[in-house]
Amino acid sequence: MNQAYLFLLMLMVIGLVAKNQSLIIAIVVLLLLKICGLDGKAFSFIQSKGINWGVTVITIAVLAPIASGQIGFRELLDSMKSPYAWIALASGIAVALIAKNGISLLSSDPQITTALVIGTIAAVALFRGVAVGPLIGAGIAYMAMKIVEWVTHSL
Repeated sequence: MNQAYLFLLMLMVIGLVAKNQSLIIAIVVLLLLKICGLDGKAFSFIQSKGINWGVTVITIAVLAPIASGQIGFRELLDSMKSPYAWIALASGIAVALIAKNGISLLSSDPQITTALVIGTIAAVALFRGVAVGPLIGAGIAYMAMKIVEWVTHSL
């Protein structure tokens, strides 16, 4: 059995033990593509477009209450009266800015990508985390690396 199958099956066991539906579905899809011999082109395509698809699906889910009329201008203005809304606004801006640098780091450094993916899988499987980890994780890693560079060059 080749290493990729073994690794995916090991992750499947983790997903089943942790009862993580997202991880299980992802592994089943990847195994089916691999078994059907579609892995060559499909995996490359998924790797290059998958993060953008994920962000798009999450964005659609977030915008659905606006599209349905459940959230309108009145609710938006009312929410701005809450200090928590301002915290959420600042957090959204911070996460987007942090994640921006994560995209370039993920595409340029395979070792970092591997570590981030393993960390994300562990968080999804064991702690019921959400698999947005690689992107924001890469952004945080990028910031940490820049801080380390700055500190080491300042000394």
